[in-house]
Amino acid sequence: MTATHTPRAHTARRQWATGLTVFAAVMLMIAGLLDIFRGIMGIAEDDVFVATRNYVFEFDLTGWGWIHVILGAVAVIVSLGLFQAAMWARVIGVGIAGLIIIANFLDLPYYPVWSIVMIAMSGFIIWALCVARQDVTADSFEQPPRNV
Repeated sequence: MTATHTPRAHTARRQWATGLTVFAAVMLMIAGLLDIFRGIMGIAEDDVFVATRNYVFEFDLTGWGWIHVILGAVAVIVSLGLFQAAMWARVIGVGIAGLIIIANFLDLPYYPVWSIVMIAMSGFIIWALCVARQDVTADSFEQPPRNV
């Protein structure tokens, strides 16, 4: 006997891939928007953040604000590409989520709890984008054929 793949198994894999891609798109959109708001906070009001002495990666909080605004804006744009299941958006999405992790790690002493939340959120985004295979997500937003 030979093993055959049933259409149901292929459809289930496609649904999982679609779900993970949409999850990553929504999470990246939220992370981007929150990063934009955090950047605006850093640019407008420096007294919201904790002042830390002798930190190795000490930068001006206005500079950190601009870094977060730019990362957030790129994340929002890439998340729109993820809703279209574009391969470029998956690759850049992993990169942007990685940069958000690095920026929040370096920004940890200024806003510790929020930095940890953003690091965890970005980790889930990277996981969701890396788990779904390309051949399954290529046509993931198309309707499966119906048996007539």
